[in-house]
Parts: sequence; C-alpha cells; structure tokens
Amino acid sequence: MKIMHIVGARPNFMKISPIMREMARCPEITQTLVHTGQHYDEKMSKVFFDELGLSKPDIDLEVGSGSHAQQTARIMSVFEPVLLDFNPDLLVVVGDVNSTLACSLTASKLGVPIAHVEAGLRSFDRSMPEETNRLLTDVLSDLLFTTSPEAEDNLCREGIAADKIFFVGNTMIDSLLRLKETAAKVDILKRLNLRPQAYALVTLHRPSNVDNESVFRGIVSALKEIASHIPVIFPVHPRTRQRIAALALESGGPSGGNEIRLIEPQGYIDFMKLTMEAAMVLTDSGGIQEETSVLNVPCITIRKNTERPITVTRGTNVLVGTDKERIVSAAKSALGATRAEAPGIPFWDGMAAERIVPILLSWHRSRQKGTQ
Repeated sequence: MKIMHIVGARPNFMKISPIMREMARCPEITQTLVHTGQHYDEKMSKVFFDELGLSKPDIDLEVGSGSHAQQTARIMSVFEPVLLDFNPDLLVVVGDVNSTLACSLTASKLGVPIAHVEAGLRSFDRSMPEETNRLLTDVLSDLLFTTSPEAEDNLCREGIAADKIFFVGNTMIDSLLRLKETAAKVDILKRLNLRPQAYALVTLHRPSNVDNESVFRGIVSALKEIASHIPVIFPVHPRTRQRIAALALESGGPSGGNEIRLIEPQGYIDFMKLTMEAAMVLTDSGGIQEETSVLNVPCITIRKNTERPITVTRGTNVLVGTDKERIVSAAKSALGATRAEAPGIPFWDGMAAERIVPILLSWHRSRQKGTQ
C-alpha cells in the first residue's frame, strides 16, 4: 500500500507523526512525506521534525507565504506533477490548513482517494478560512477520521455517508502523551527565570485578532492588565510580531506591574513544558485548546467560537471573545480557582494512530478484492 502524507504547518507535524510511526511497523505500507513549505522557517518547521522524530520530508514543495488564493493555487500547481509521478493508493491529510485543502483538491481531480484526519470539526463561522478548508476537505474525502463524537454528527448532517466516518481519537494527543515525560525534564523555566504556575502563557496568530487594529489593541490592553497580577510570557508568531511592530504596541505592563515578555517561537517540547507549568494559557489556537484540556491547565480562548466544543464541555477551556473585560475577568478567575481534574475526553488516550492504521489496511484490502 503506497501512502502519501501531506504536512504544511506546525500543527500538522504533531498530528502526522504518530500515524507515520505506527505505519512504519507495517511492512506492507510504503510511505512518502510531502512538506508543502507553508510554514518554512526553522523555528516554525525544522525543529518540530527533529523533536517529533519525523524523517526529513521526501519532497519539499517550498511554496512559502502569500495570500490564501496564492498559496492554495501554488500548492496545487507544484503538487500535481508530484502526485502523478508517485501515484499513491491513498493521500493522508490532517487538520485544516491551506495545504490540507489544496492537496485534497488536486488528489480528488486526479482520482486519488483521500483520508482526512481530524474530520468533522466545525466552528460554524464561515469568516474563518480554516472552516472553508475543513468543509471542502471533508466533502472530498473517502475516509474521515474524527476526534470527538460531535464531529460525526456534523458530518452526517452534511450528508457524508456514515460508513466513511470513523471515531478514532486525537493524534495530536498521541504526540503530547508520548513526549510529555521528555518535556517535564527540560529546563526552559530555568532559562526564562520562571516559577511553575506563576506566569500566564499567551499565543495569538489568527487574522481576526491580530490584523484588526482595534481588536488587537484591546487584546493587548487586556494582557497588560493581566500582567499587573502575573508575568505574561508571549512566544510571538512571526505574523503577530509584524503587527506589534506596525502598531508600535509597547510590551510592558502597567506601572509597578510585571512585563509582557515577548520571546521567540518555541520548539514543541519547550512549549509543552511552558504550557504544563503555566497558571493559565490565553490563546486563539485550536490545538492548544486540546492540549491544555489533556494537561489540565486553564485555557482562556480569545475567540467567539470554537471548532472543538468538547474542550469546553469536558476540558478546561472557556471562550471569552475579544472583549477586554471578559478576558481580564476570566484570567482573574483562573488565578483564584482551585484546579480540579477535568473529566477526560473519550479516545484522547494516545492510541488514535493505532486505531487509524488497521482501518486503512482493511480499506485497501477491500479495494484490492473489488478490482480482482
């Protein structure tokens, strides 16, 4: 069975790594890893490959940045001859980035079957580019692997045949649990002079938050107020750093308070350690909502909606939108609360990849019998 995997941005790496590790145990599977180059600098890409134990990509498309249309079109253009040359039995795509949709569209037009890992997630907000990517990729896919029960409900409502859908759990959590013990031993807190549960951790990257000047100024104002109560550590995404510079936003907190410390983007293991030991995490990332729920760390999501509602109902996540007062209020509540163990989320147990691979092998054998 010839399988081609697609990655393009850092969340993809954590999701594909467990699948490739599990497939490596199957002699009947041949794997090819394609990196589109959607995230292409060392801090956003290479370090993740190293830490996750991913092999160097077999093919790097090196598409780089651009508008959504430019990036999607360029990926399709350079990926098509690769797909024709390798002619895989199955294309495996993960998540909801532009690479996911672009490669799925290309494969579908060439008749190559598609498996979508993390299918069925919905924010029901069409203004999010990721929502478009999710919807279209699911329509094109032949096998849809879901992380939570409501994802299957979403797919069935949209007319996806139930026999294509498999609830397998979350491969991102497979990576988290495999490397949690390693992360616990790193010295990132010492290097940053931090004490456990005595700082807030922030990530922001969504255009709706950082590209809208009034919204971004309001969020930064909230962070400054939080910094008067607890140090705020902010590993800055490259596009967010550009916005901070463009708007001349100061990094310090109020007079007499702590700082908002802007630091470079961190590798997977160092960032996991920062998350594990934080008093709280403030974010607009979908994956971090999942990770904090498993690590039992209070998560304040600076968005009005989430495609991962199970992190709210069964995890540690609370949605606050972008209103300054709500953000600050939620942070104060997290500081004053006794941390209770979250109830846990079904199948987020580190074994999602072990469920996925047998399904793929069974599917392939059935197709082979059908062509004989």
